[in-house]
Amino acid sequence: MREGRRPDRAGVLRALEKLGKIVPPTPLMAGEVAGRTVWLKAESLQPMGAFKLRGAWHRLTDLDEAGRAAGVVAFSSGNHAQGVAWAARALGIAATIVMPADSPAKKLDNTCALGAEVILYDRMTESREAIAARIAAERGAVVVPSFDDPWIVEGQGTAGLEAVAQLAVLDRPAPDRIVTCCGGGGLAGGLALACPEAEIVVVEPEGWDDMTRSLAAGEILPVAPNPPPTACDALQTLRVAELTFGILRDRNARGVAVSEAETGAAMRWAFEQLRLVLEPGGAVALAALLAGKVEPTDRTLVILSGGNVDATTFTRMTGL
Repeated sequence: MREGRRPDRAGVLRALEKLGKIVPPTPLMAGEVAGRTVWLKAESLQPMGAFKLRGAWHRLTDLDEAGRAAGVVAFSSGNHAQGVAWAARALGIAATIVMPADSPAKKLDNTCALGAEVILYDRMTESREAIAARIAAERGAVVVPSFDDPWIVEGQGTAGLEAVAQLAVLDRPAPDRIVTCCGGGGLAGGLALACPEAEIVVVEPEGWDDMTRSLAAGEILPVAPNPPPTACDALQTLRVAELTFGILRDRNARGVAVSEAETGAAMRWAFEQLRLVLEPGGAVALAALLAGKVEPTDRTLVILSGGNVDATTFTRMTGL
């Protein structure tokens, strides 16, 4: 591996070639929003329930023999955890995951079931990066960040390339607007590399919209002190990375924030219209369109990023 490199579209293409050998493309579905047909990429149907498998597979398959033998350490609220654990198990690599103590039980249980060692921390008072770095130093393991990593960014971008190919089969043009969730910006940054002609719109929960505010200000602004509770556990990133922010800033990306009610309405719409179960963080991009905060075009691609949600939360958010 070559550390310190910049992610690029060639890397996204290489990641897609590798990914295509282990999992099929996720479905691309059509839906009508505000009188327009939009295209929805069901990443919730990945083997571990979210897009994070893409970046994890690209990163871990590029480890050399020494890296594989030493194992990996990742930090995540749940979906990156499961992606790394899934890829590590498939490759026979030991995985340790640093997860918030308030992670949904479903995500904790699934990560453990995939064979990873889980270490809990307090997301508001402890640094997951520092904990992971200490463990890696003690064990000689390789740290696999959830978004601040060129391999991760490239891997996530494969969702965009897949969608373009699926649209081509239907004699449809490539997307001119891609609406995606954003926590640290790994998925959004990867999509920006994969689809250089498309406008990128990132969507975050209200109060956790640091990428939206950063892009508007032209500099990184962290989440404000005492952010509100949110059901979007997958998107609770306190500060974005220079890597992902730089990619999105250079592409003139913009962002919007959605409320809990708007997110719940999108989860219900996806269930009723698409027969899909989405987690709150996986529904925010759709929520922005349904709430009228992002105008759809006939070439809009929406990333439905994850479906790892427990029944209690799903019922509370959707009213079903």
